[in-house]
Amino acid sequence: MKVIVDTSVWSLALRRNYKVDDSPYVAVFKELITDGRVALLGAVRQEILSGIRDVNQYNRLKNYLRAFSNLELNIEDYELASEFYNICRSNGIQGANTDFLICSAAARRNYTIISTDKDFENFSQHIPITLFQF
Repeated sequence: MKVIVDTSVWSLALRRNYKVDDSPYVAVFKELITDGRVALLGAVRQEILSGIRDVNQYNRLKNYLRAFSNLELNIEDYELASEFYNICRSNGIQGANTDFLICSAAARRNYTIISTDKDFENFSQHIPITLFQF
């Protein structure tokens, strides 16, 4: 099964001074890459690349990420993301648009989500998403 990897896990794994053994997220992420199970949304790609000031570092990361194709989204993904936003909002839970796109893409495809962001745990109380279990 494919796993949508949130920006928080990508960021953790891509830190230059980080050891894989230091985080279960990074260890699992490495396994997901090896198994070809990583799903990457274009919006997550944008988040990963945003804010990198050094042009050489930006270009290296951009080229690295090109190994991962974008998970193609369609109208239904965006509509469901807005429904999820509205459901969570009506239950007092805030979230980012990218997070709800991740949720809708995962729900429509029966994919799992891996994130260090606890917001996804809150979302899962009200919308049908599956979070990666360690």
